[in-house]
Amino acid sequence: MEFIESLPRRPTRYSPDSQVAGELAQTFLAPPPEQGRDLKGLLQKLDGAIDCALETAGPGYMAYIPGGGLYTSALAEFYARSTNRYGGNAFPAPALTALEESVLRWMAQDVCGLPKGSTGLLTTGGSMATFSAVITAREDRLGEEFTRGTVYVGDHAHHSVRKAARLAGISARNIRVVPSGENLRMDVRVAAEMIRQDRAAGRRPFLLVGSAGTTDTGTVDPLPALADLAAEERLWFHVDAAYGGFFRLTERGRRQLAGTEQADSVTLDPHKSLFLPFGTGALVVRDPTKLYAAHEGTGSYLQDLTSEGGLPDYSHMGPELTREIRGLRVWLPLHVHGVSAFREALDEKLNLAERVHDRLSGLPGLEVPWHPDLSIVAFRVRPRDSGAAAAEAADEATRELLMKINNDPRVLISSTVVDGRQTLRVCIIIHRTHEDRVDELLDIIEEHCPVTEVK
Repeated sequence: MEFIESLPRRPTRYSPDSQVAGELAQTFLAPPPEQGRDLKGLLQKLDGAIDCALETAGPGYMAYIPGGGLYTSALAEFYARSTNRYGGNAFPAPALTALEESVLRWMAQDVCGLPKGSTGLLTTGGSMATFSAVITAREDRLGEEFTRGTVYVGDHAHHSVRKAARLAGISARNIRVVPSGENLRMDVRVAAEMIRQDRAAGRRPFLLVGSAGTTDTGTVDPLPALADLAAEERLWFHVDAAYGGFFRLTERGRRQLAGTEQADSVTLDPHKSLFLPFGTGALVVRDPTKLYAAHEGTGSYLQDLTSEGGLPDYSHMGPELTREIRGLRVWLPLHVHGVSAFREALDEKLNLAERVHDRLSGLPGLEVPWHPDLSIVAFRVRPRDSGAAAAEAADEATRELLMKINNDPRVLISSTVVDGRQTLRVCIIIHRTHEDRVDELLDIIEEHCPVTEVK
């Protein structure tokens, strides 16, 4: 608890100029000793390693898409690891499997709006969830002849989608990137034309992926239109809601993420917008029998593991056979705090993003090109004119502004490249981040940003 209580005071990052982190890392590379060592001393050494890391659970961390690390989830994980129950099949621990299944049905049906009977499996993160989704789509739409299988993703889709397709055996030339319009959303008409041209050329389109909150800017693709296109062209429709999915708990988020309920599968990351520790992802699907068809496999030594009252066997729904009980880290926080606490926290993050957008939009030296769909606000230094030299100067000024902002140890934001321009991003997703720390960040930005656009 001492660590949790210290989070508002802890710096967001360790000093990059310090030699401490590098020296400490070298000591951890040593092999284990022949004789045991004192636990207290080892824990103190671990404390040093924790201090030499980005403080991703603190209120000032507004970079990337972090995980909040709820203490109740950590307690649940300690309980689960201490009791060490097997979670690959229902037979060894039926009640704990039912517990895990309850949160998966809640995610699939209550959060994503998929029909009754929808469920899925908990994974180590969005990348593994997306990989299983691509495998399932490939098996369902192509069978064993998938060399000409073709996937369609937006140009702002998370890179893990393309990586998952490659790992699933899809040729890089058949991973088609659909351009976006000025609003950064996938162009549905272009996607439709690409699909039809590819089919005419002998490719086999089978998977269309929409983003429910991109990593760069939090932008949501036109999901209902993409769902209609996928149905028309008989493609599997997957929604990458790793970052944005749980905003559907709020009224605004449900409106913004309409169309998720039409998906065949959805990636969710509870370690993002449900504030849970890293290593907690989920894949939910409209028809779980298709997960089984793509992943099922067994051996004769497992013949004693009989089915338990319709409960799922997760080892037959994903690539892992040996896995722990993962549901407890999700179940306990939801039951201790109640869903309303998560809804209120997510509503607060949407409000804070609006606050950031409105104030940054009032600074003449900055351009804030896109209104936030969710809780990411993107901005950059405004160039004086439309010439290449002016844009390059503004990009350099944007990089300098990032360095000045992040020199303050109480806040941390990150950068990306959007449409060839250096762009800064504020991601408000930590449940400990409130108006006071956001206003601190805004004061720092205002202090250091150019008064007028850069020539």
